[in-house]
Amino acid sequence: MIEKSDIERIDTQKIFKIYDEWPKIAKKSYYSKLEIVDFEKVNHIVFVGMGGSGSLGDFFSAILSKTDLYVNVVKGYLLPKTVNKKTLVIVTSISGNTRETLAVLDSAKKIGCKIVAFFSGGKMEEFCIENNIEYRKIEKHHSPRSSFVGFLYSMIQVLELIIPVKKEDIENSIIELEKTRENISSNNLNSTNEAYHLAMSIDKIPLIYFPWGLQAVAVRFKSSLQENAKTHAIIEDVVEASHNGIVPWEIKSNIEPILLQGKDDFIKTKERWKIFEEYFNENDINFKKIISRDGGIITKLVNLIYILDYTSIYLAIKNNIDPSPVNSIDYIKKRL
Repeated sequence: MIEKSDIERIDTQKIFKIYDEWPKIAKKSYYSKLEIVDFEKVNHIVFVGMGGSGSLGDFFSAILSKTDLYVNVVKGYLLPKTVNKKTLVIVTSISGNTRETLAVLDSAKKIGCKIVAFFSGGKMEEFCIENNIEYRKIEKHHSPRSSFVGFLYSMIQVLELIIPVKKEDIENSIIELEKTRENISSNNLNSTNEAYHLAMSIDKIPLIYFPWGLQAVAVRFKSSLQENAKTHAIIEDVVEASHNGIVPWEIKSNIEPILLQGKDDFIKTKERWKIFEEYFNENDINFKKIISRDGGIITKLVNLIYILDYTSIYLAIKNNIDPSPVNSIDYIKKRL
């Protein structure tokens, strides 16, 4: 068991307070007065970003997966060879100083791609001003990972002519965020708190199984566990794992499965979940599962991310780990 006083004491930079404000930040960001962008004749979109900024690209890629648009997510230094002047490159660096993202931005400019950049300031702002590149400056809340909803809903607003999501679905997602907050916030530290309950049950290295439609959530959960709880984490597509990843469970290990399920998963995927649960039960392997909310794709994805991000914070506090600092990342950045 952990108490509110434990969170206050261990979380020295108070990242949890930002998460308690996520619904408010989401609402404020979506109804902000940022100017909408309109790029004509776009048939290829590339989302560029690393870490917390990269998870935004994963999110939008999932939203666009059922459209005719060709979408790439770049987490690195290089654009795909398929980009041209009709490609829209959406560059996100919450800090505005991410080296990899700055390199891709420069490449996109040289190719002549359509570009819009999102950041809180930094070198990217200077580059965009100097090169007359479309950009939107968005407030950072504490850190890139905790700024997720502020950037997400600001970008949804700015890109509304490109991202095919109904306003009603976006507004419903914020309403559901508010309901989720009531359940998982630091003011509700008991077994009814879904994030708290999941965190208290994690004792080993998590192996997160996910369906294709929830890959963005799985990647984000892995990153949040690594950054906040400072624990190793593994993710595997449940269908692909049926052909390889299931085998290591034949011997005991310091790994525990978490099943990340969607309420409207493909019927064959639901069949796979049932088989996995039967397999784990028959082999005395303890597993946890978390199921998405009802609603549109934004509601499902953003509420799962909210629950699982907070899970990683509670897990950190449980293990007496400060979730805010990321010293290893700082170590690498200083040497680049």
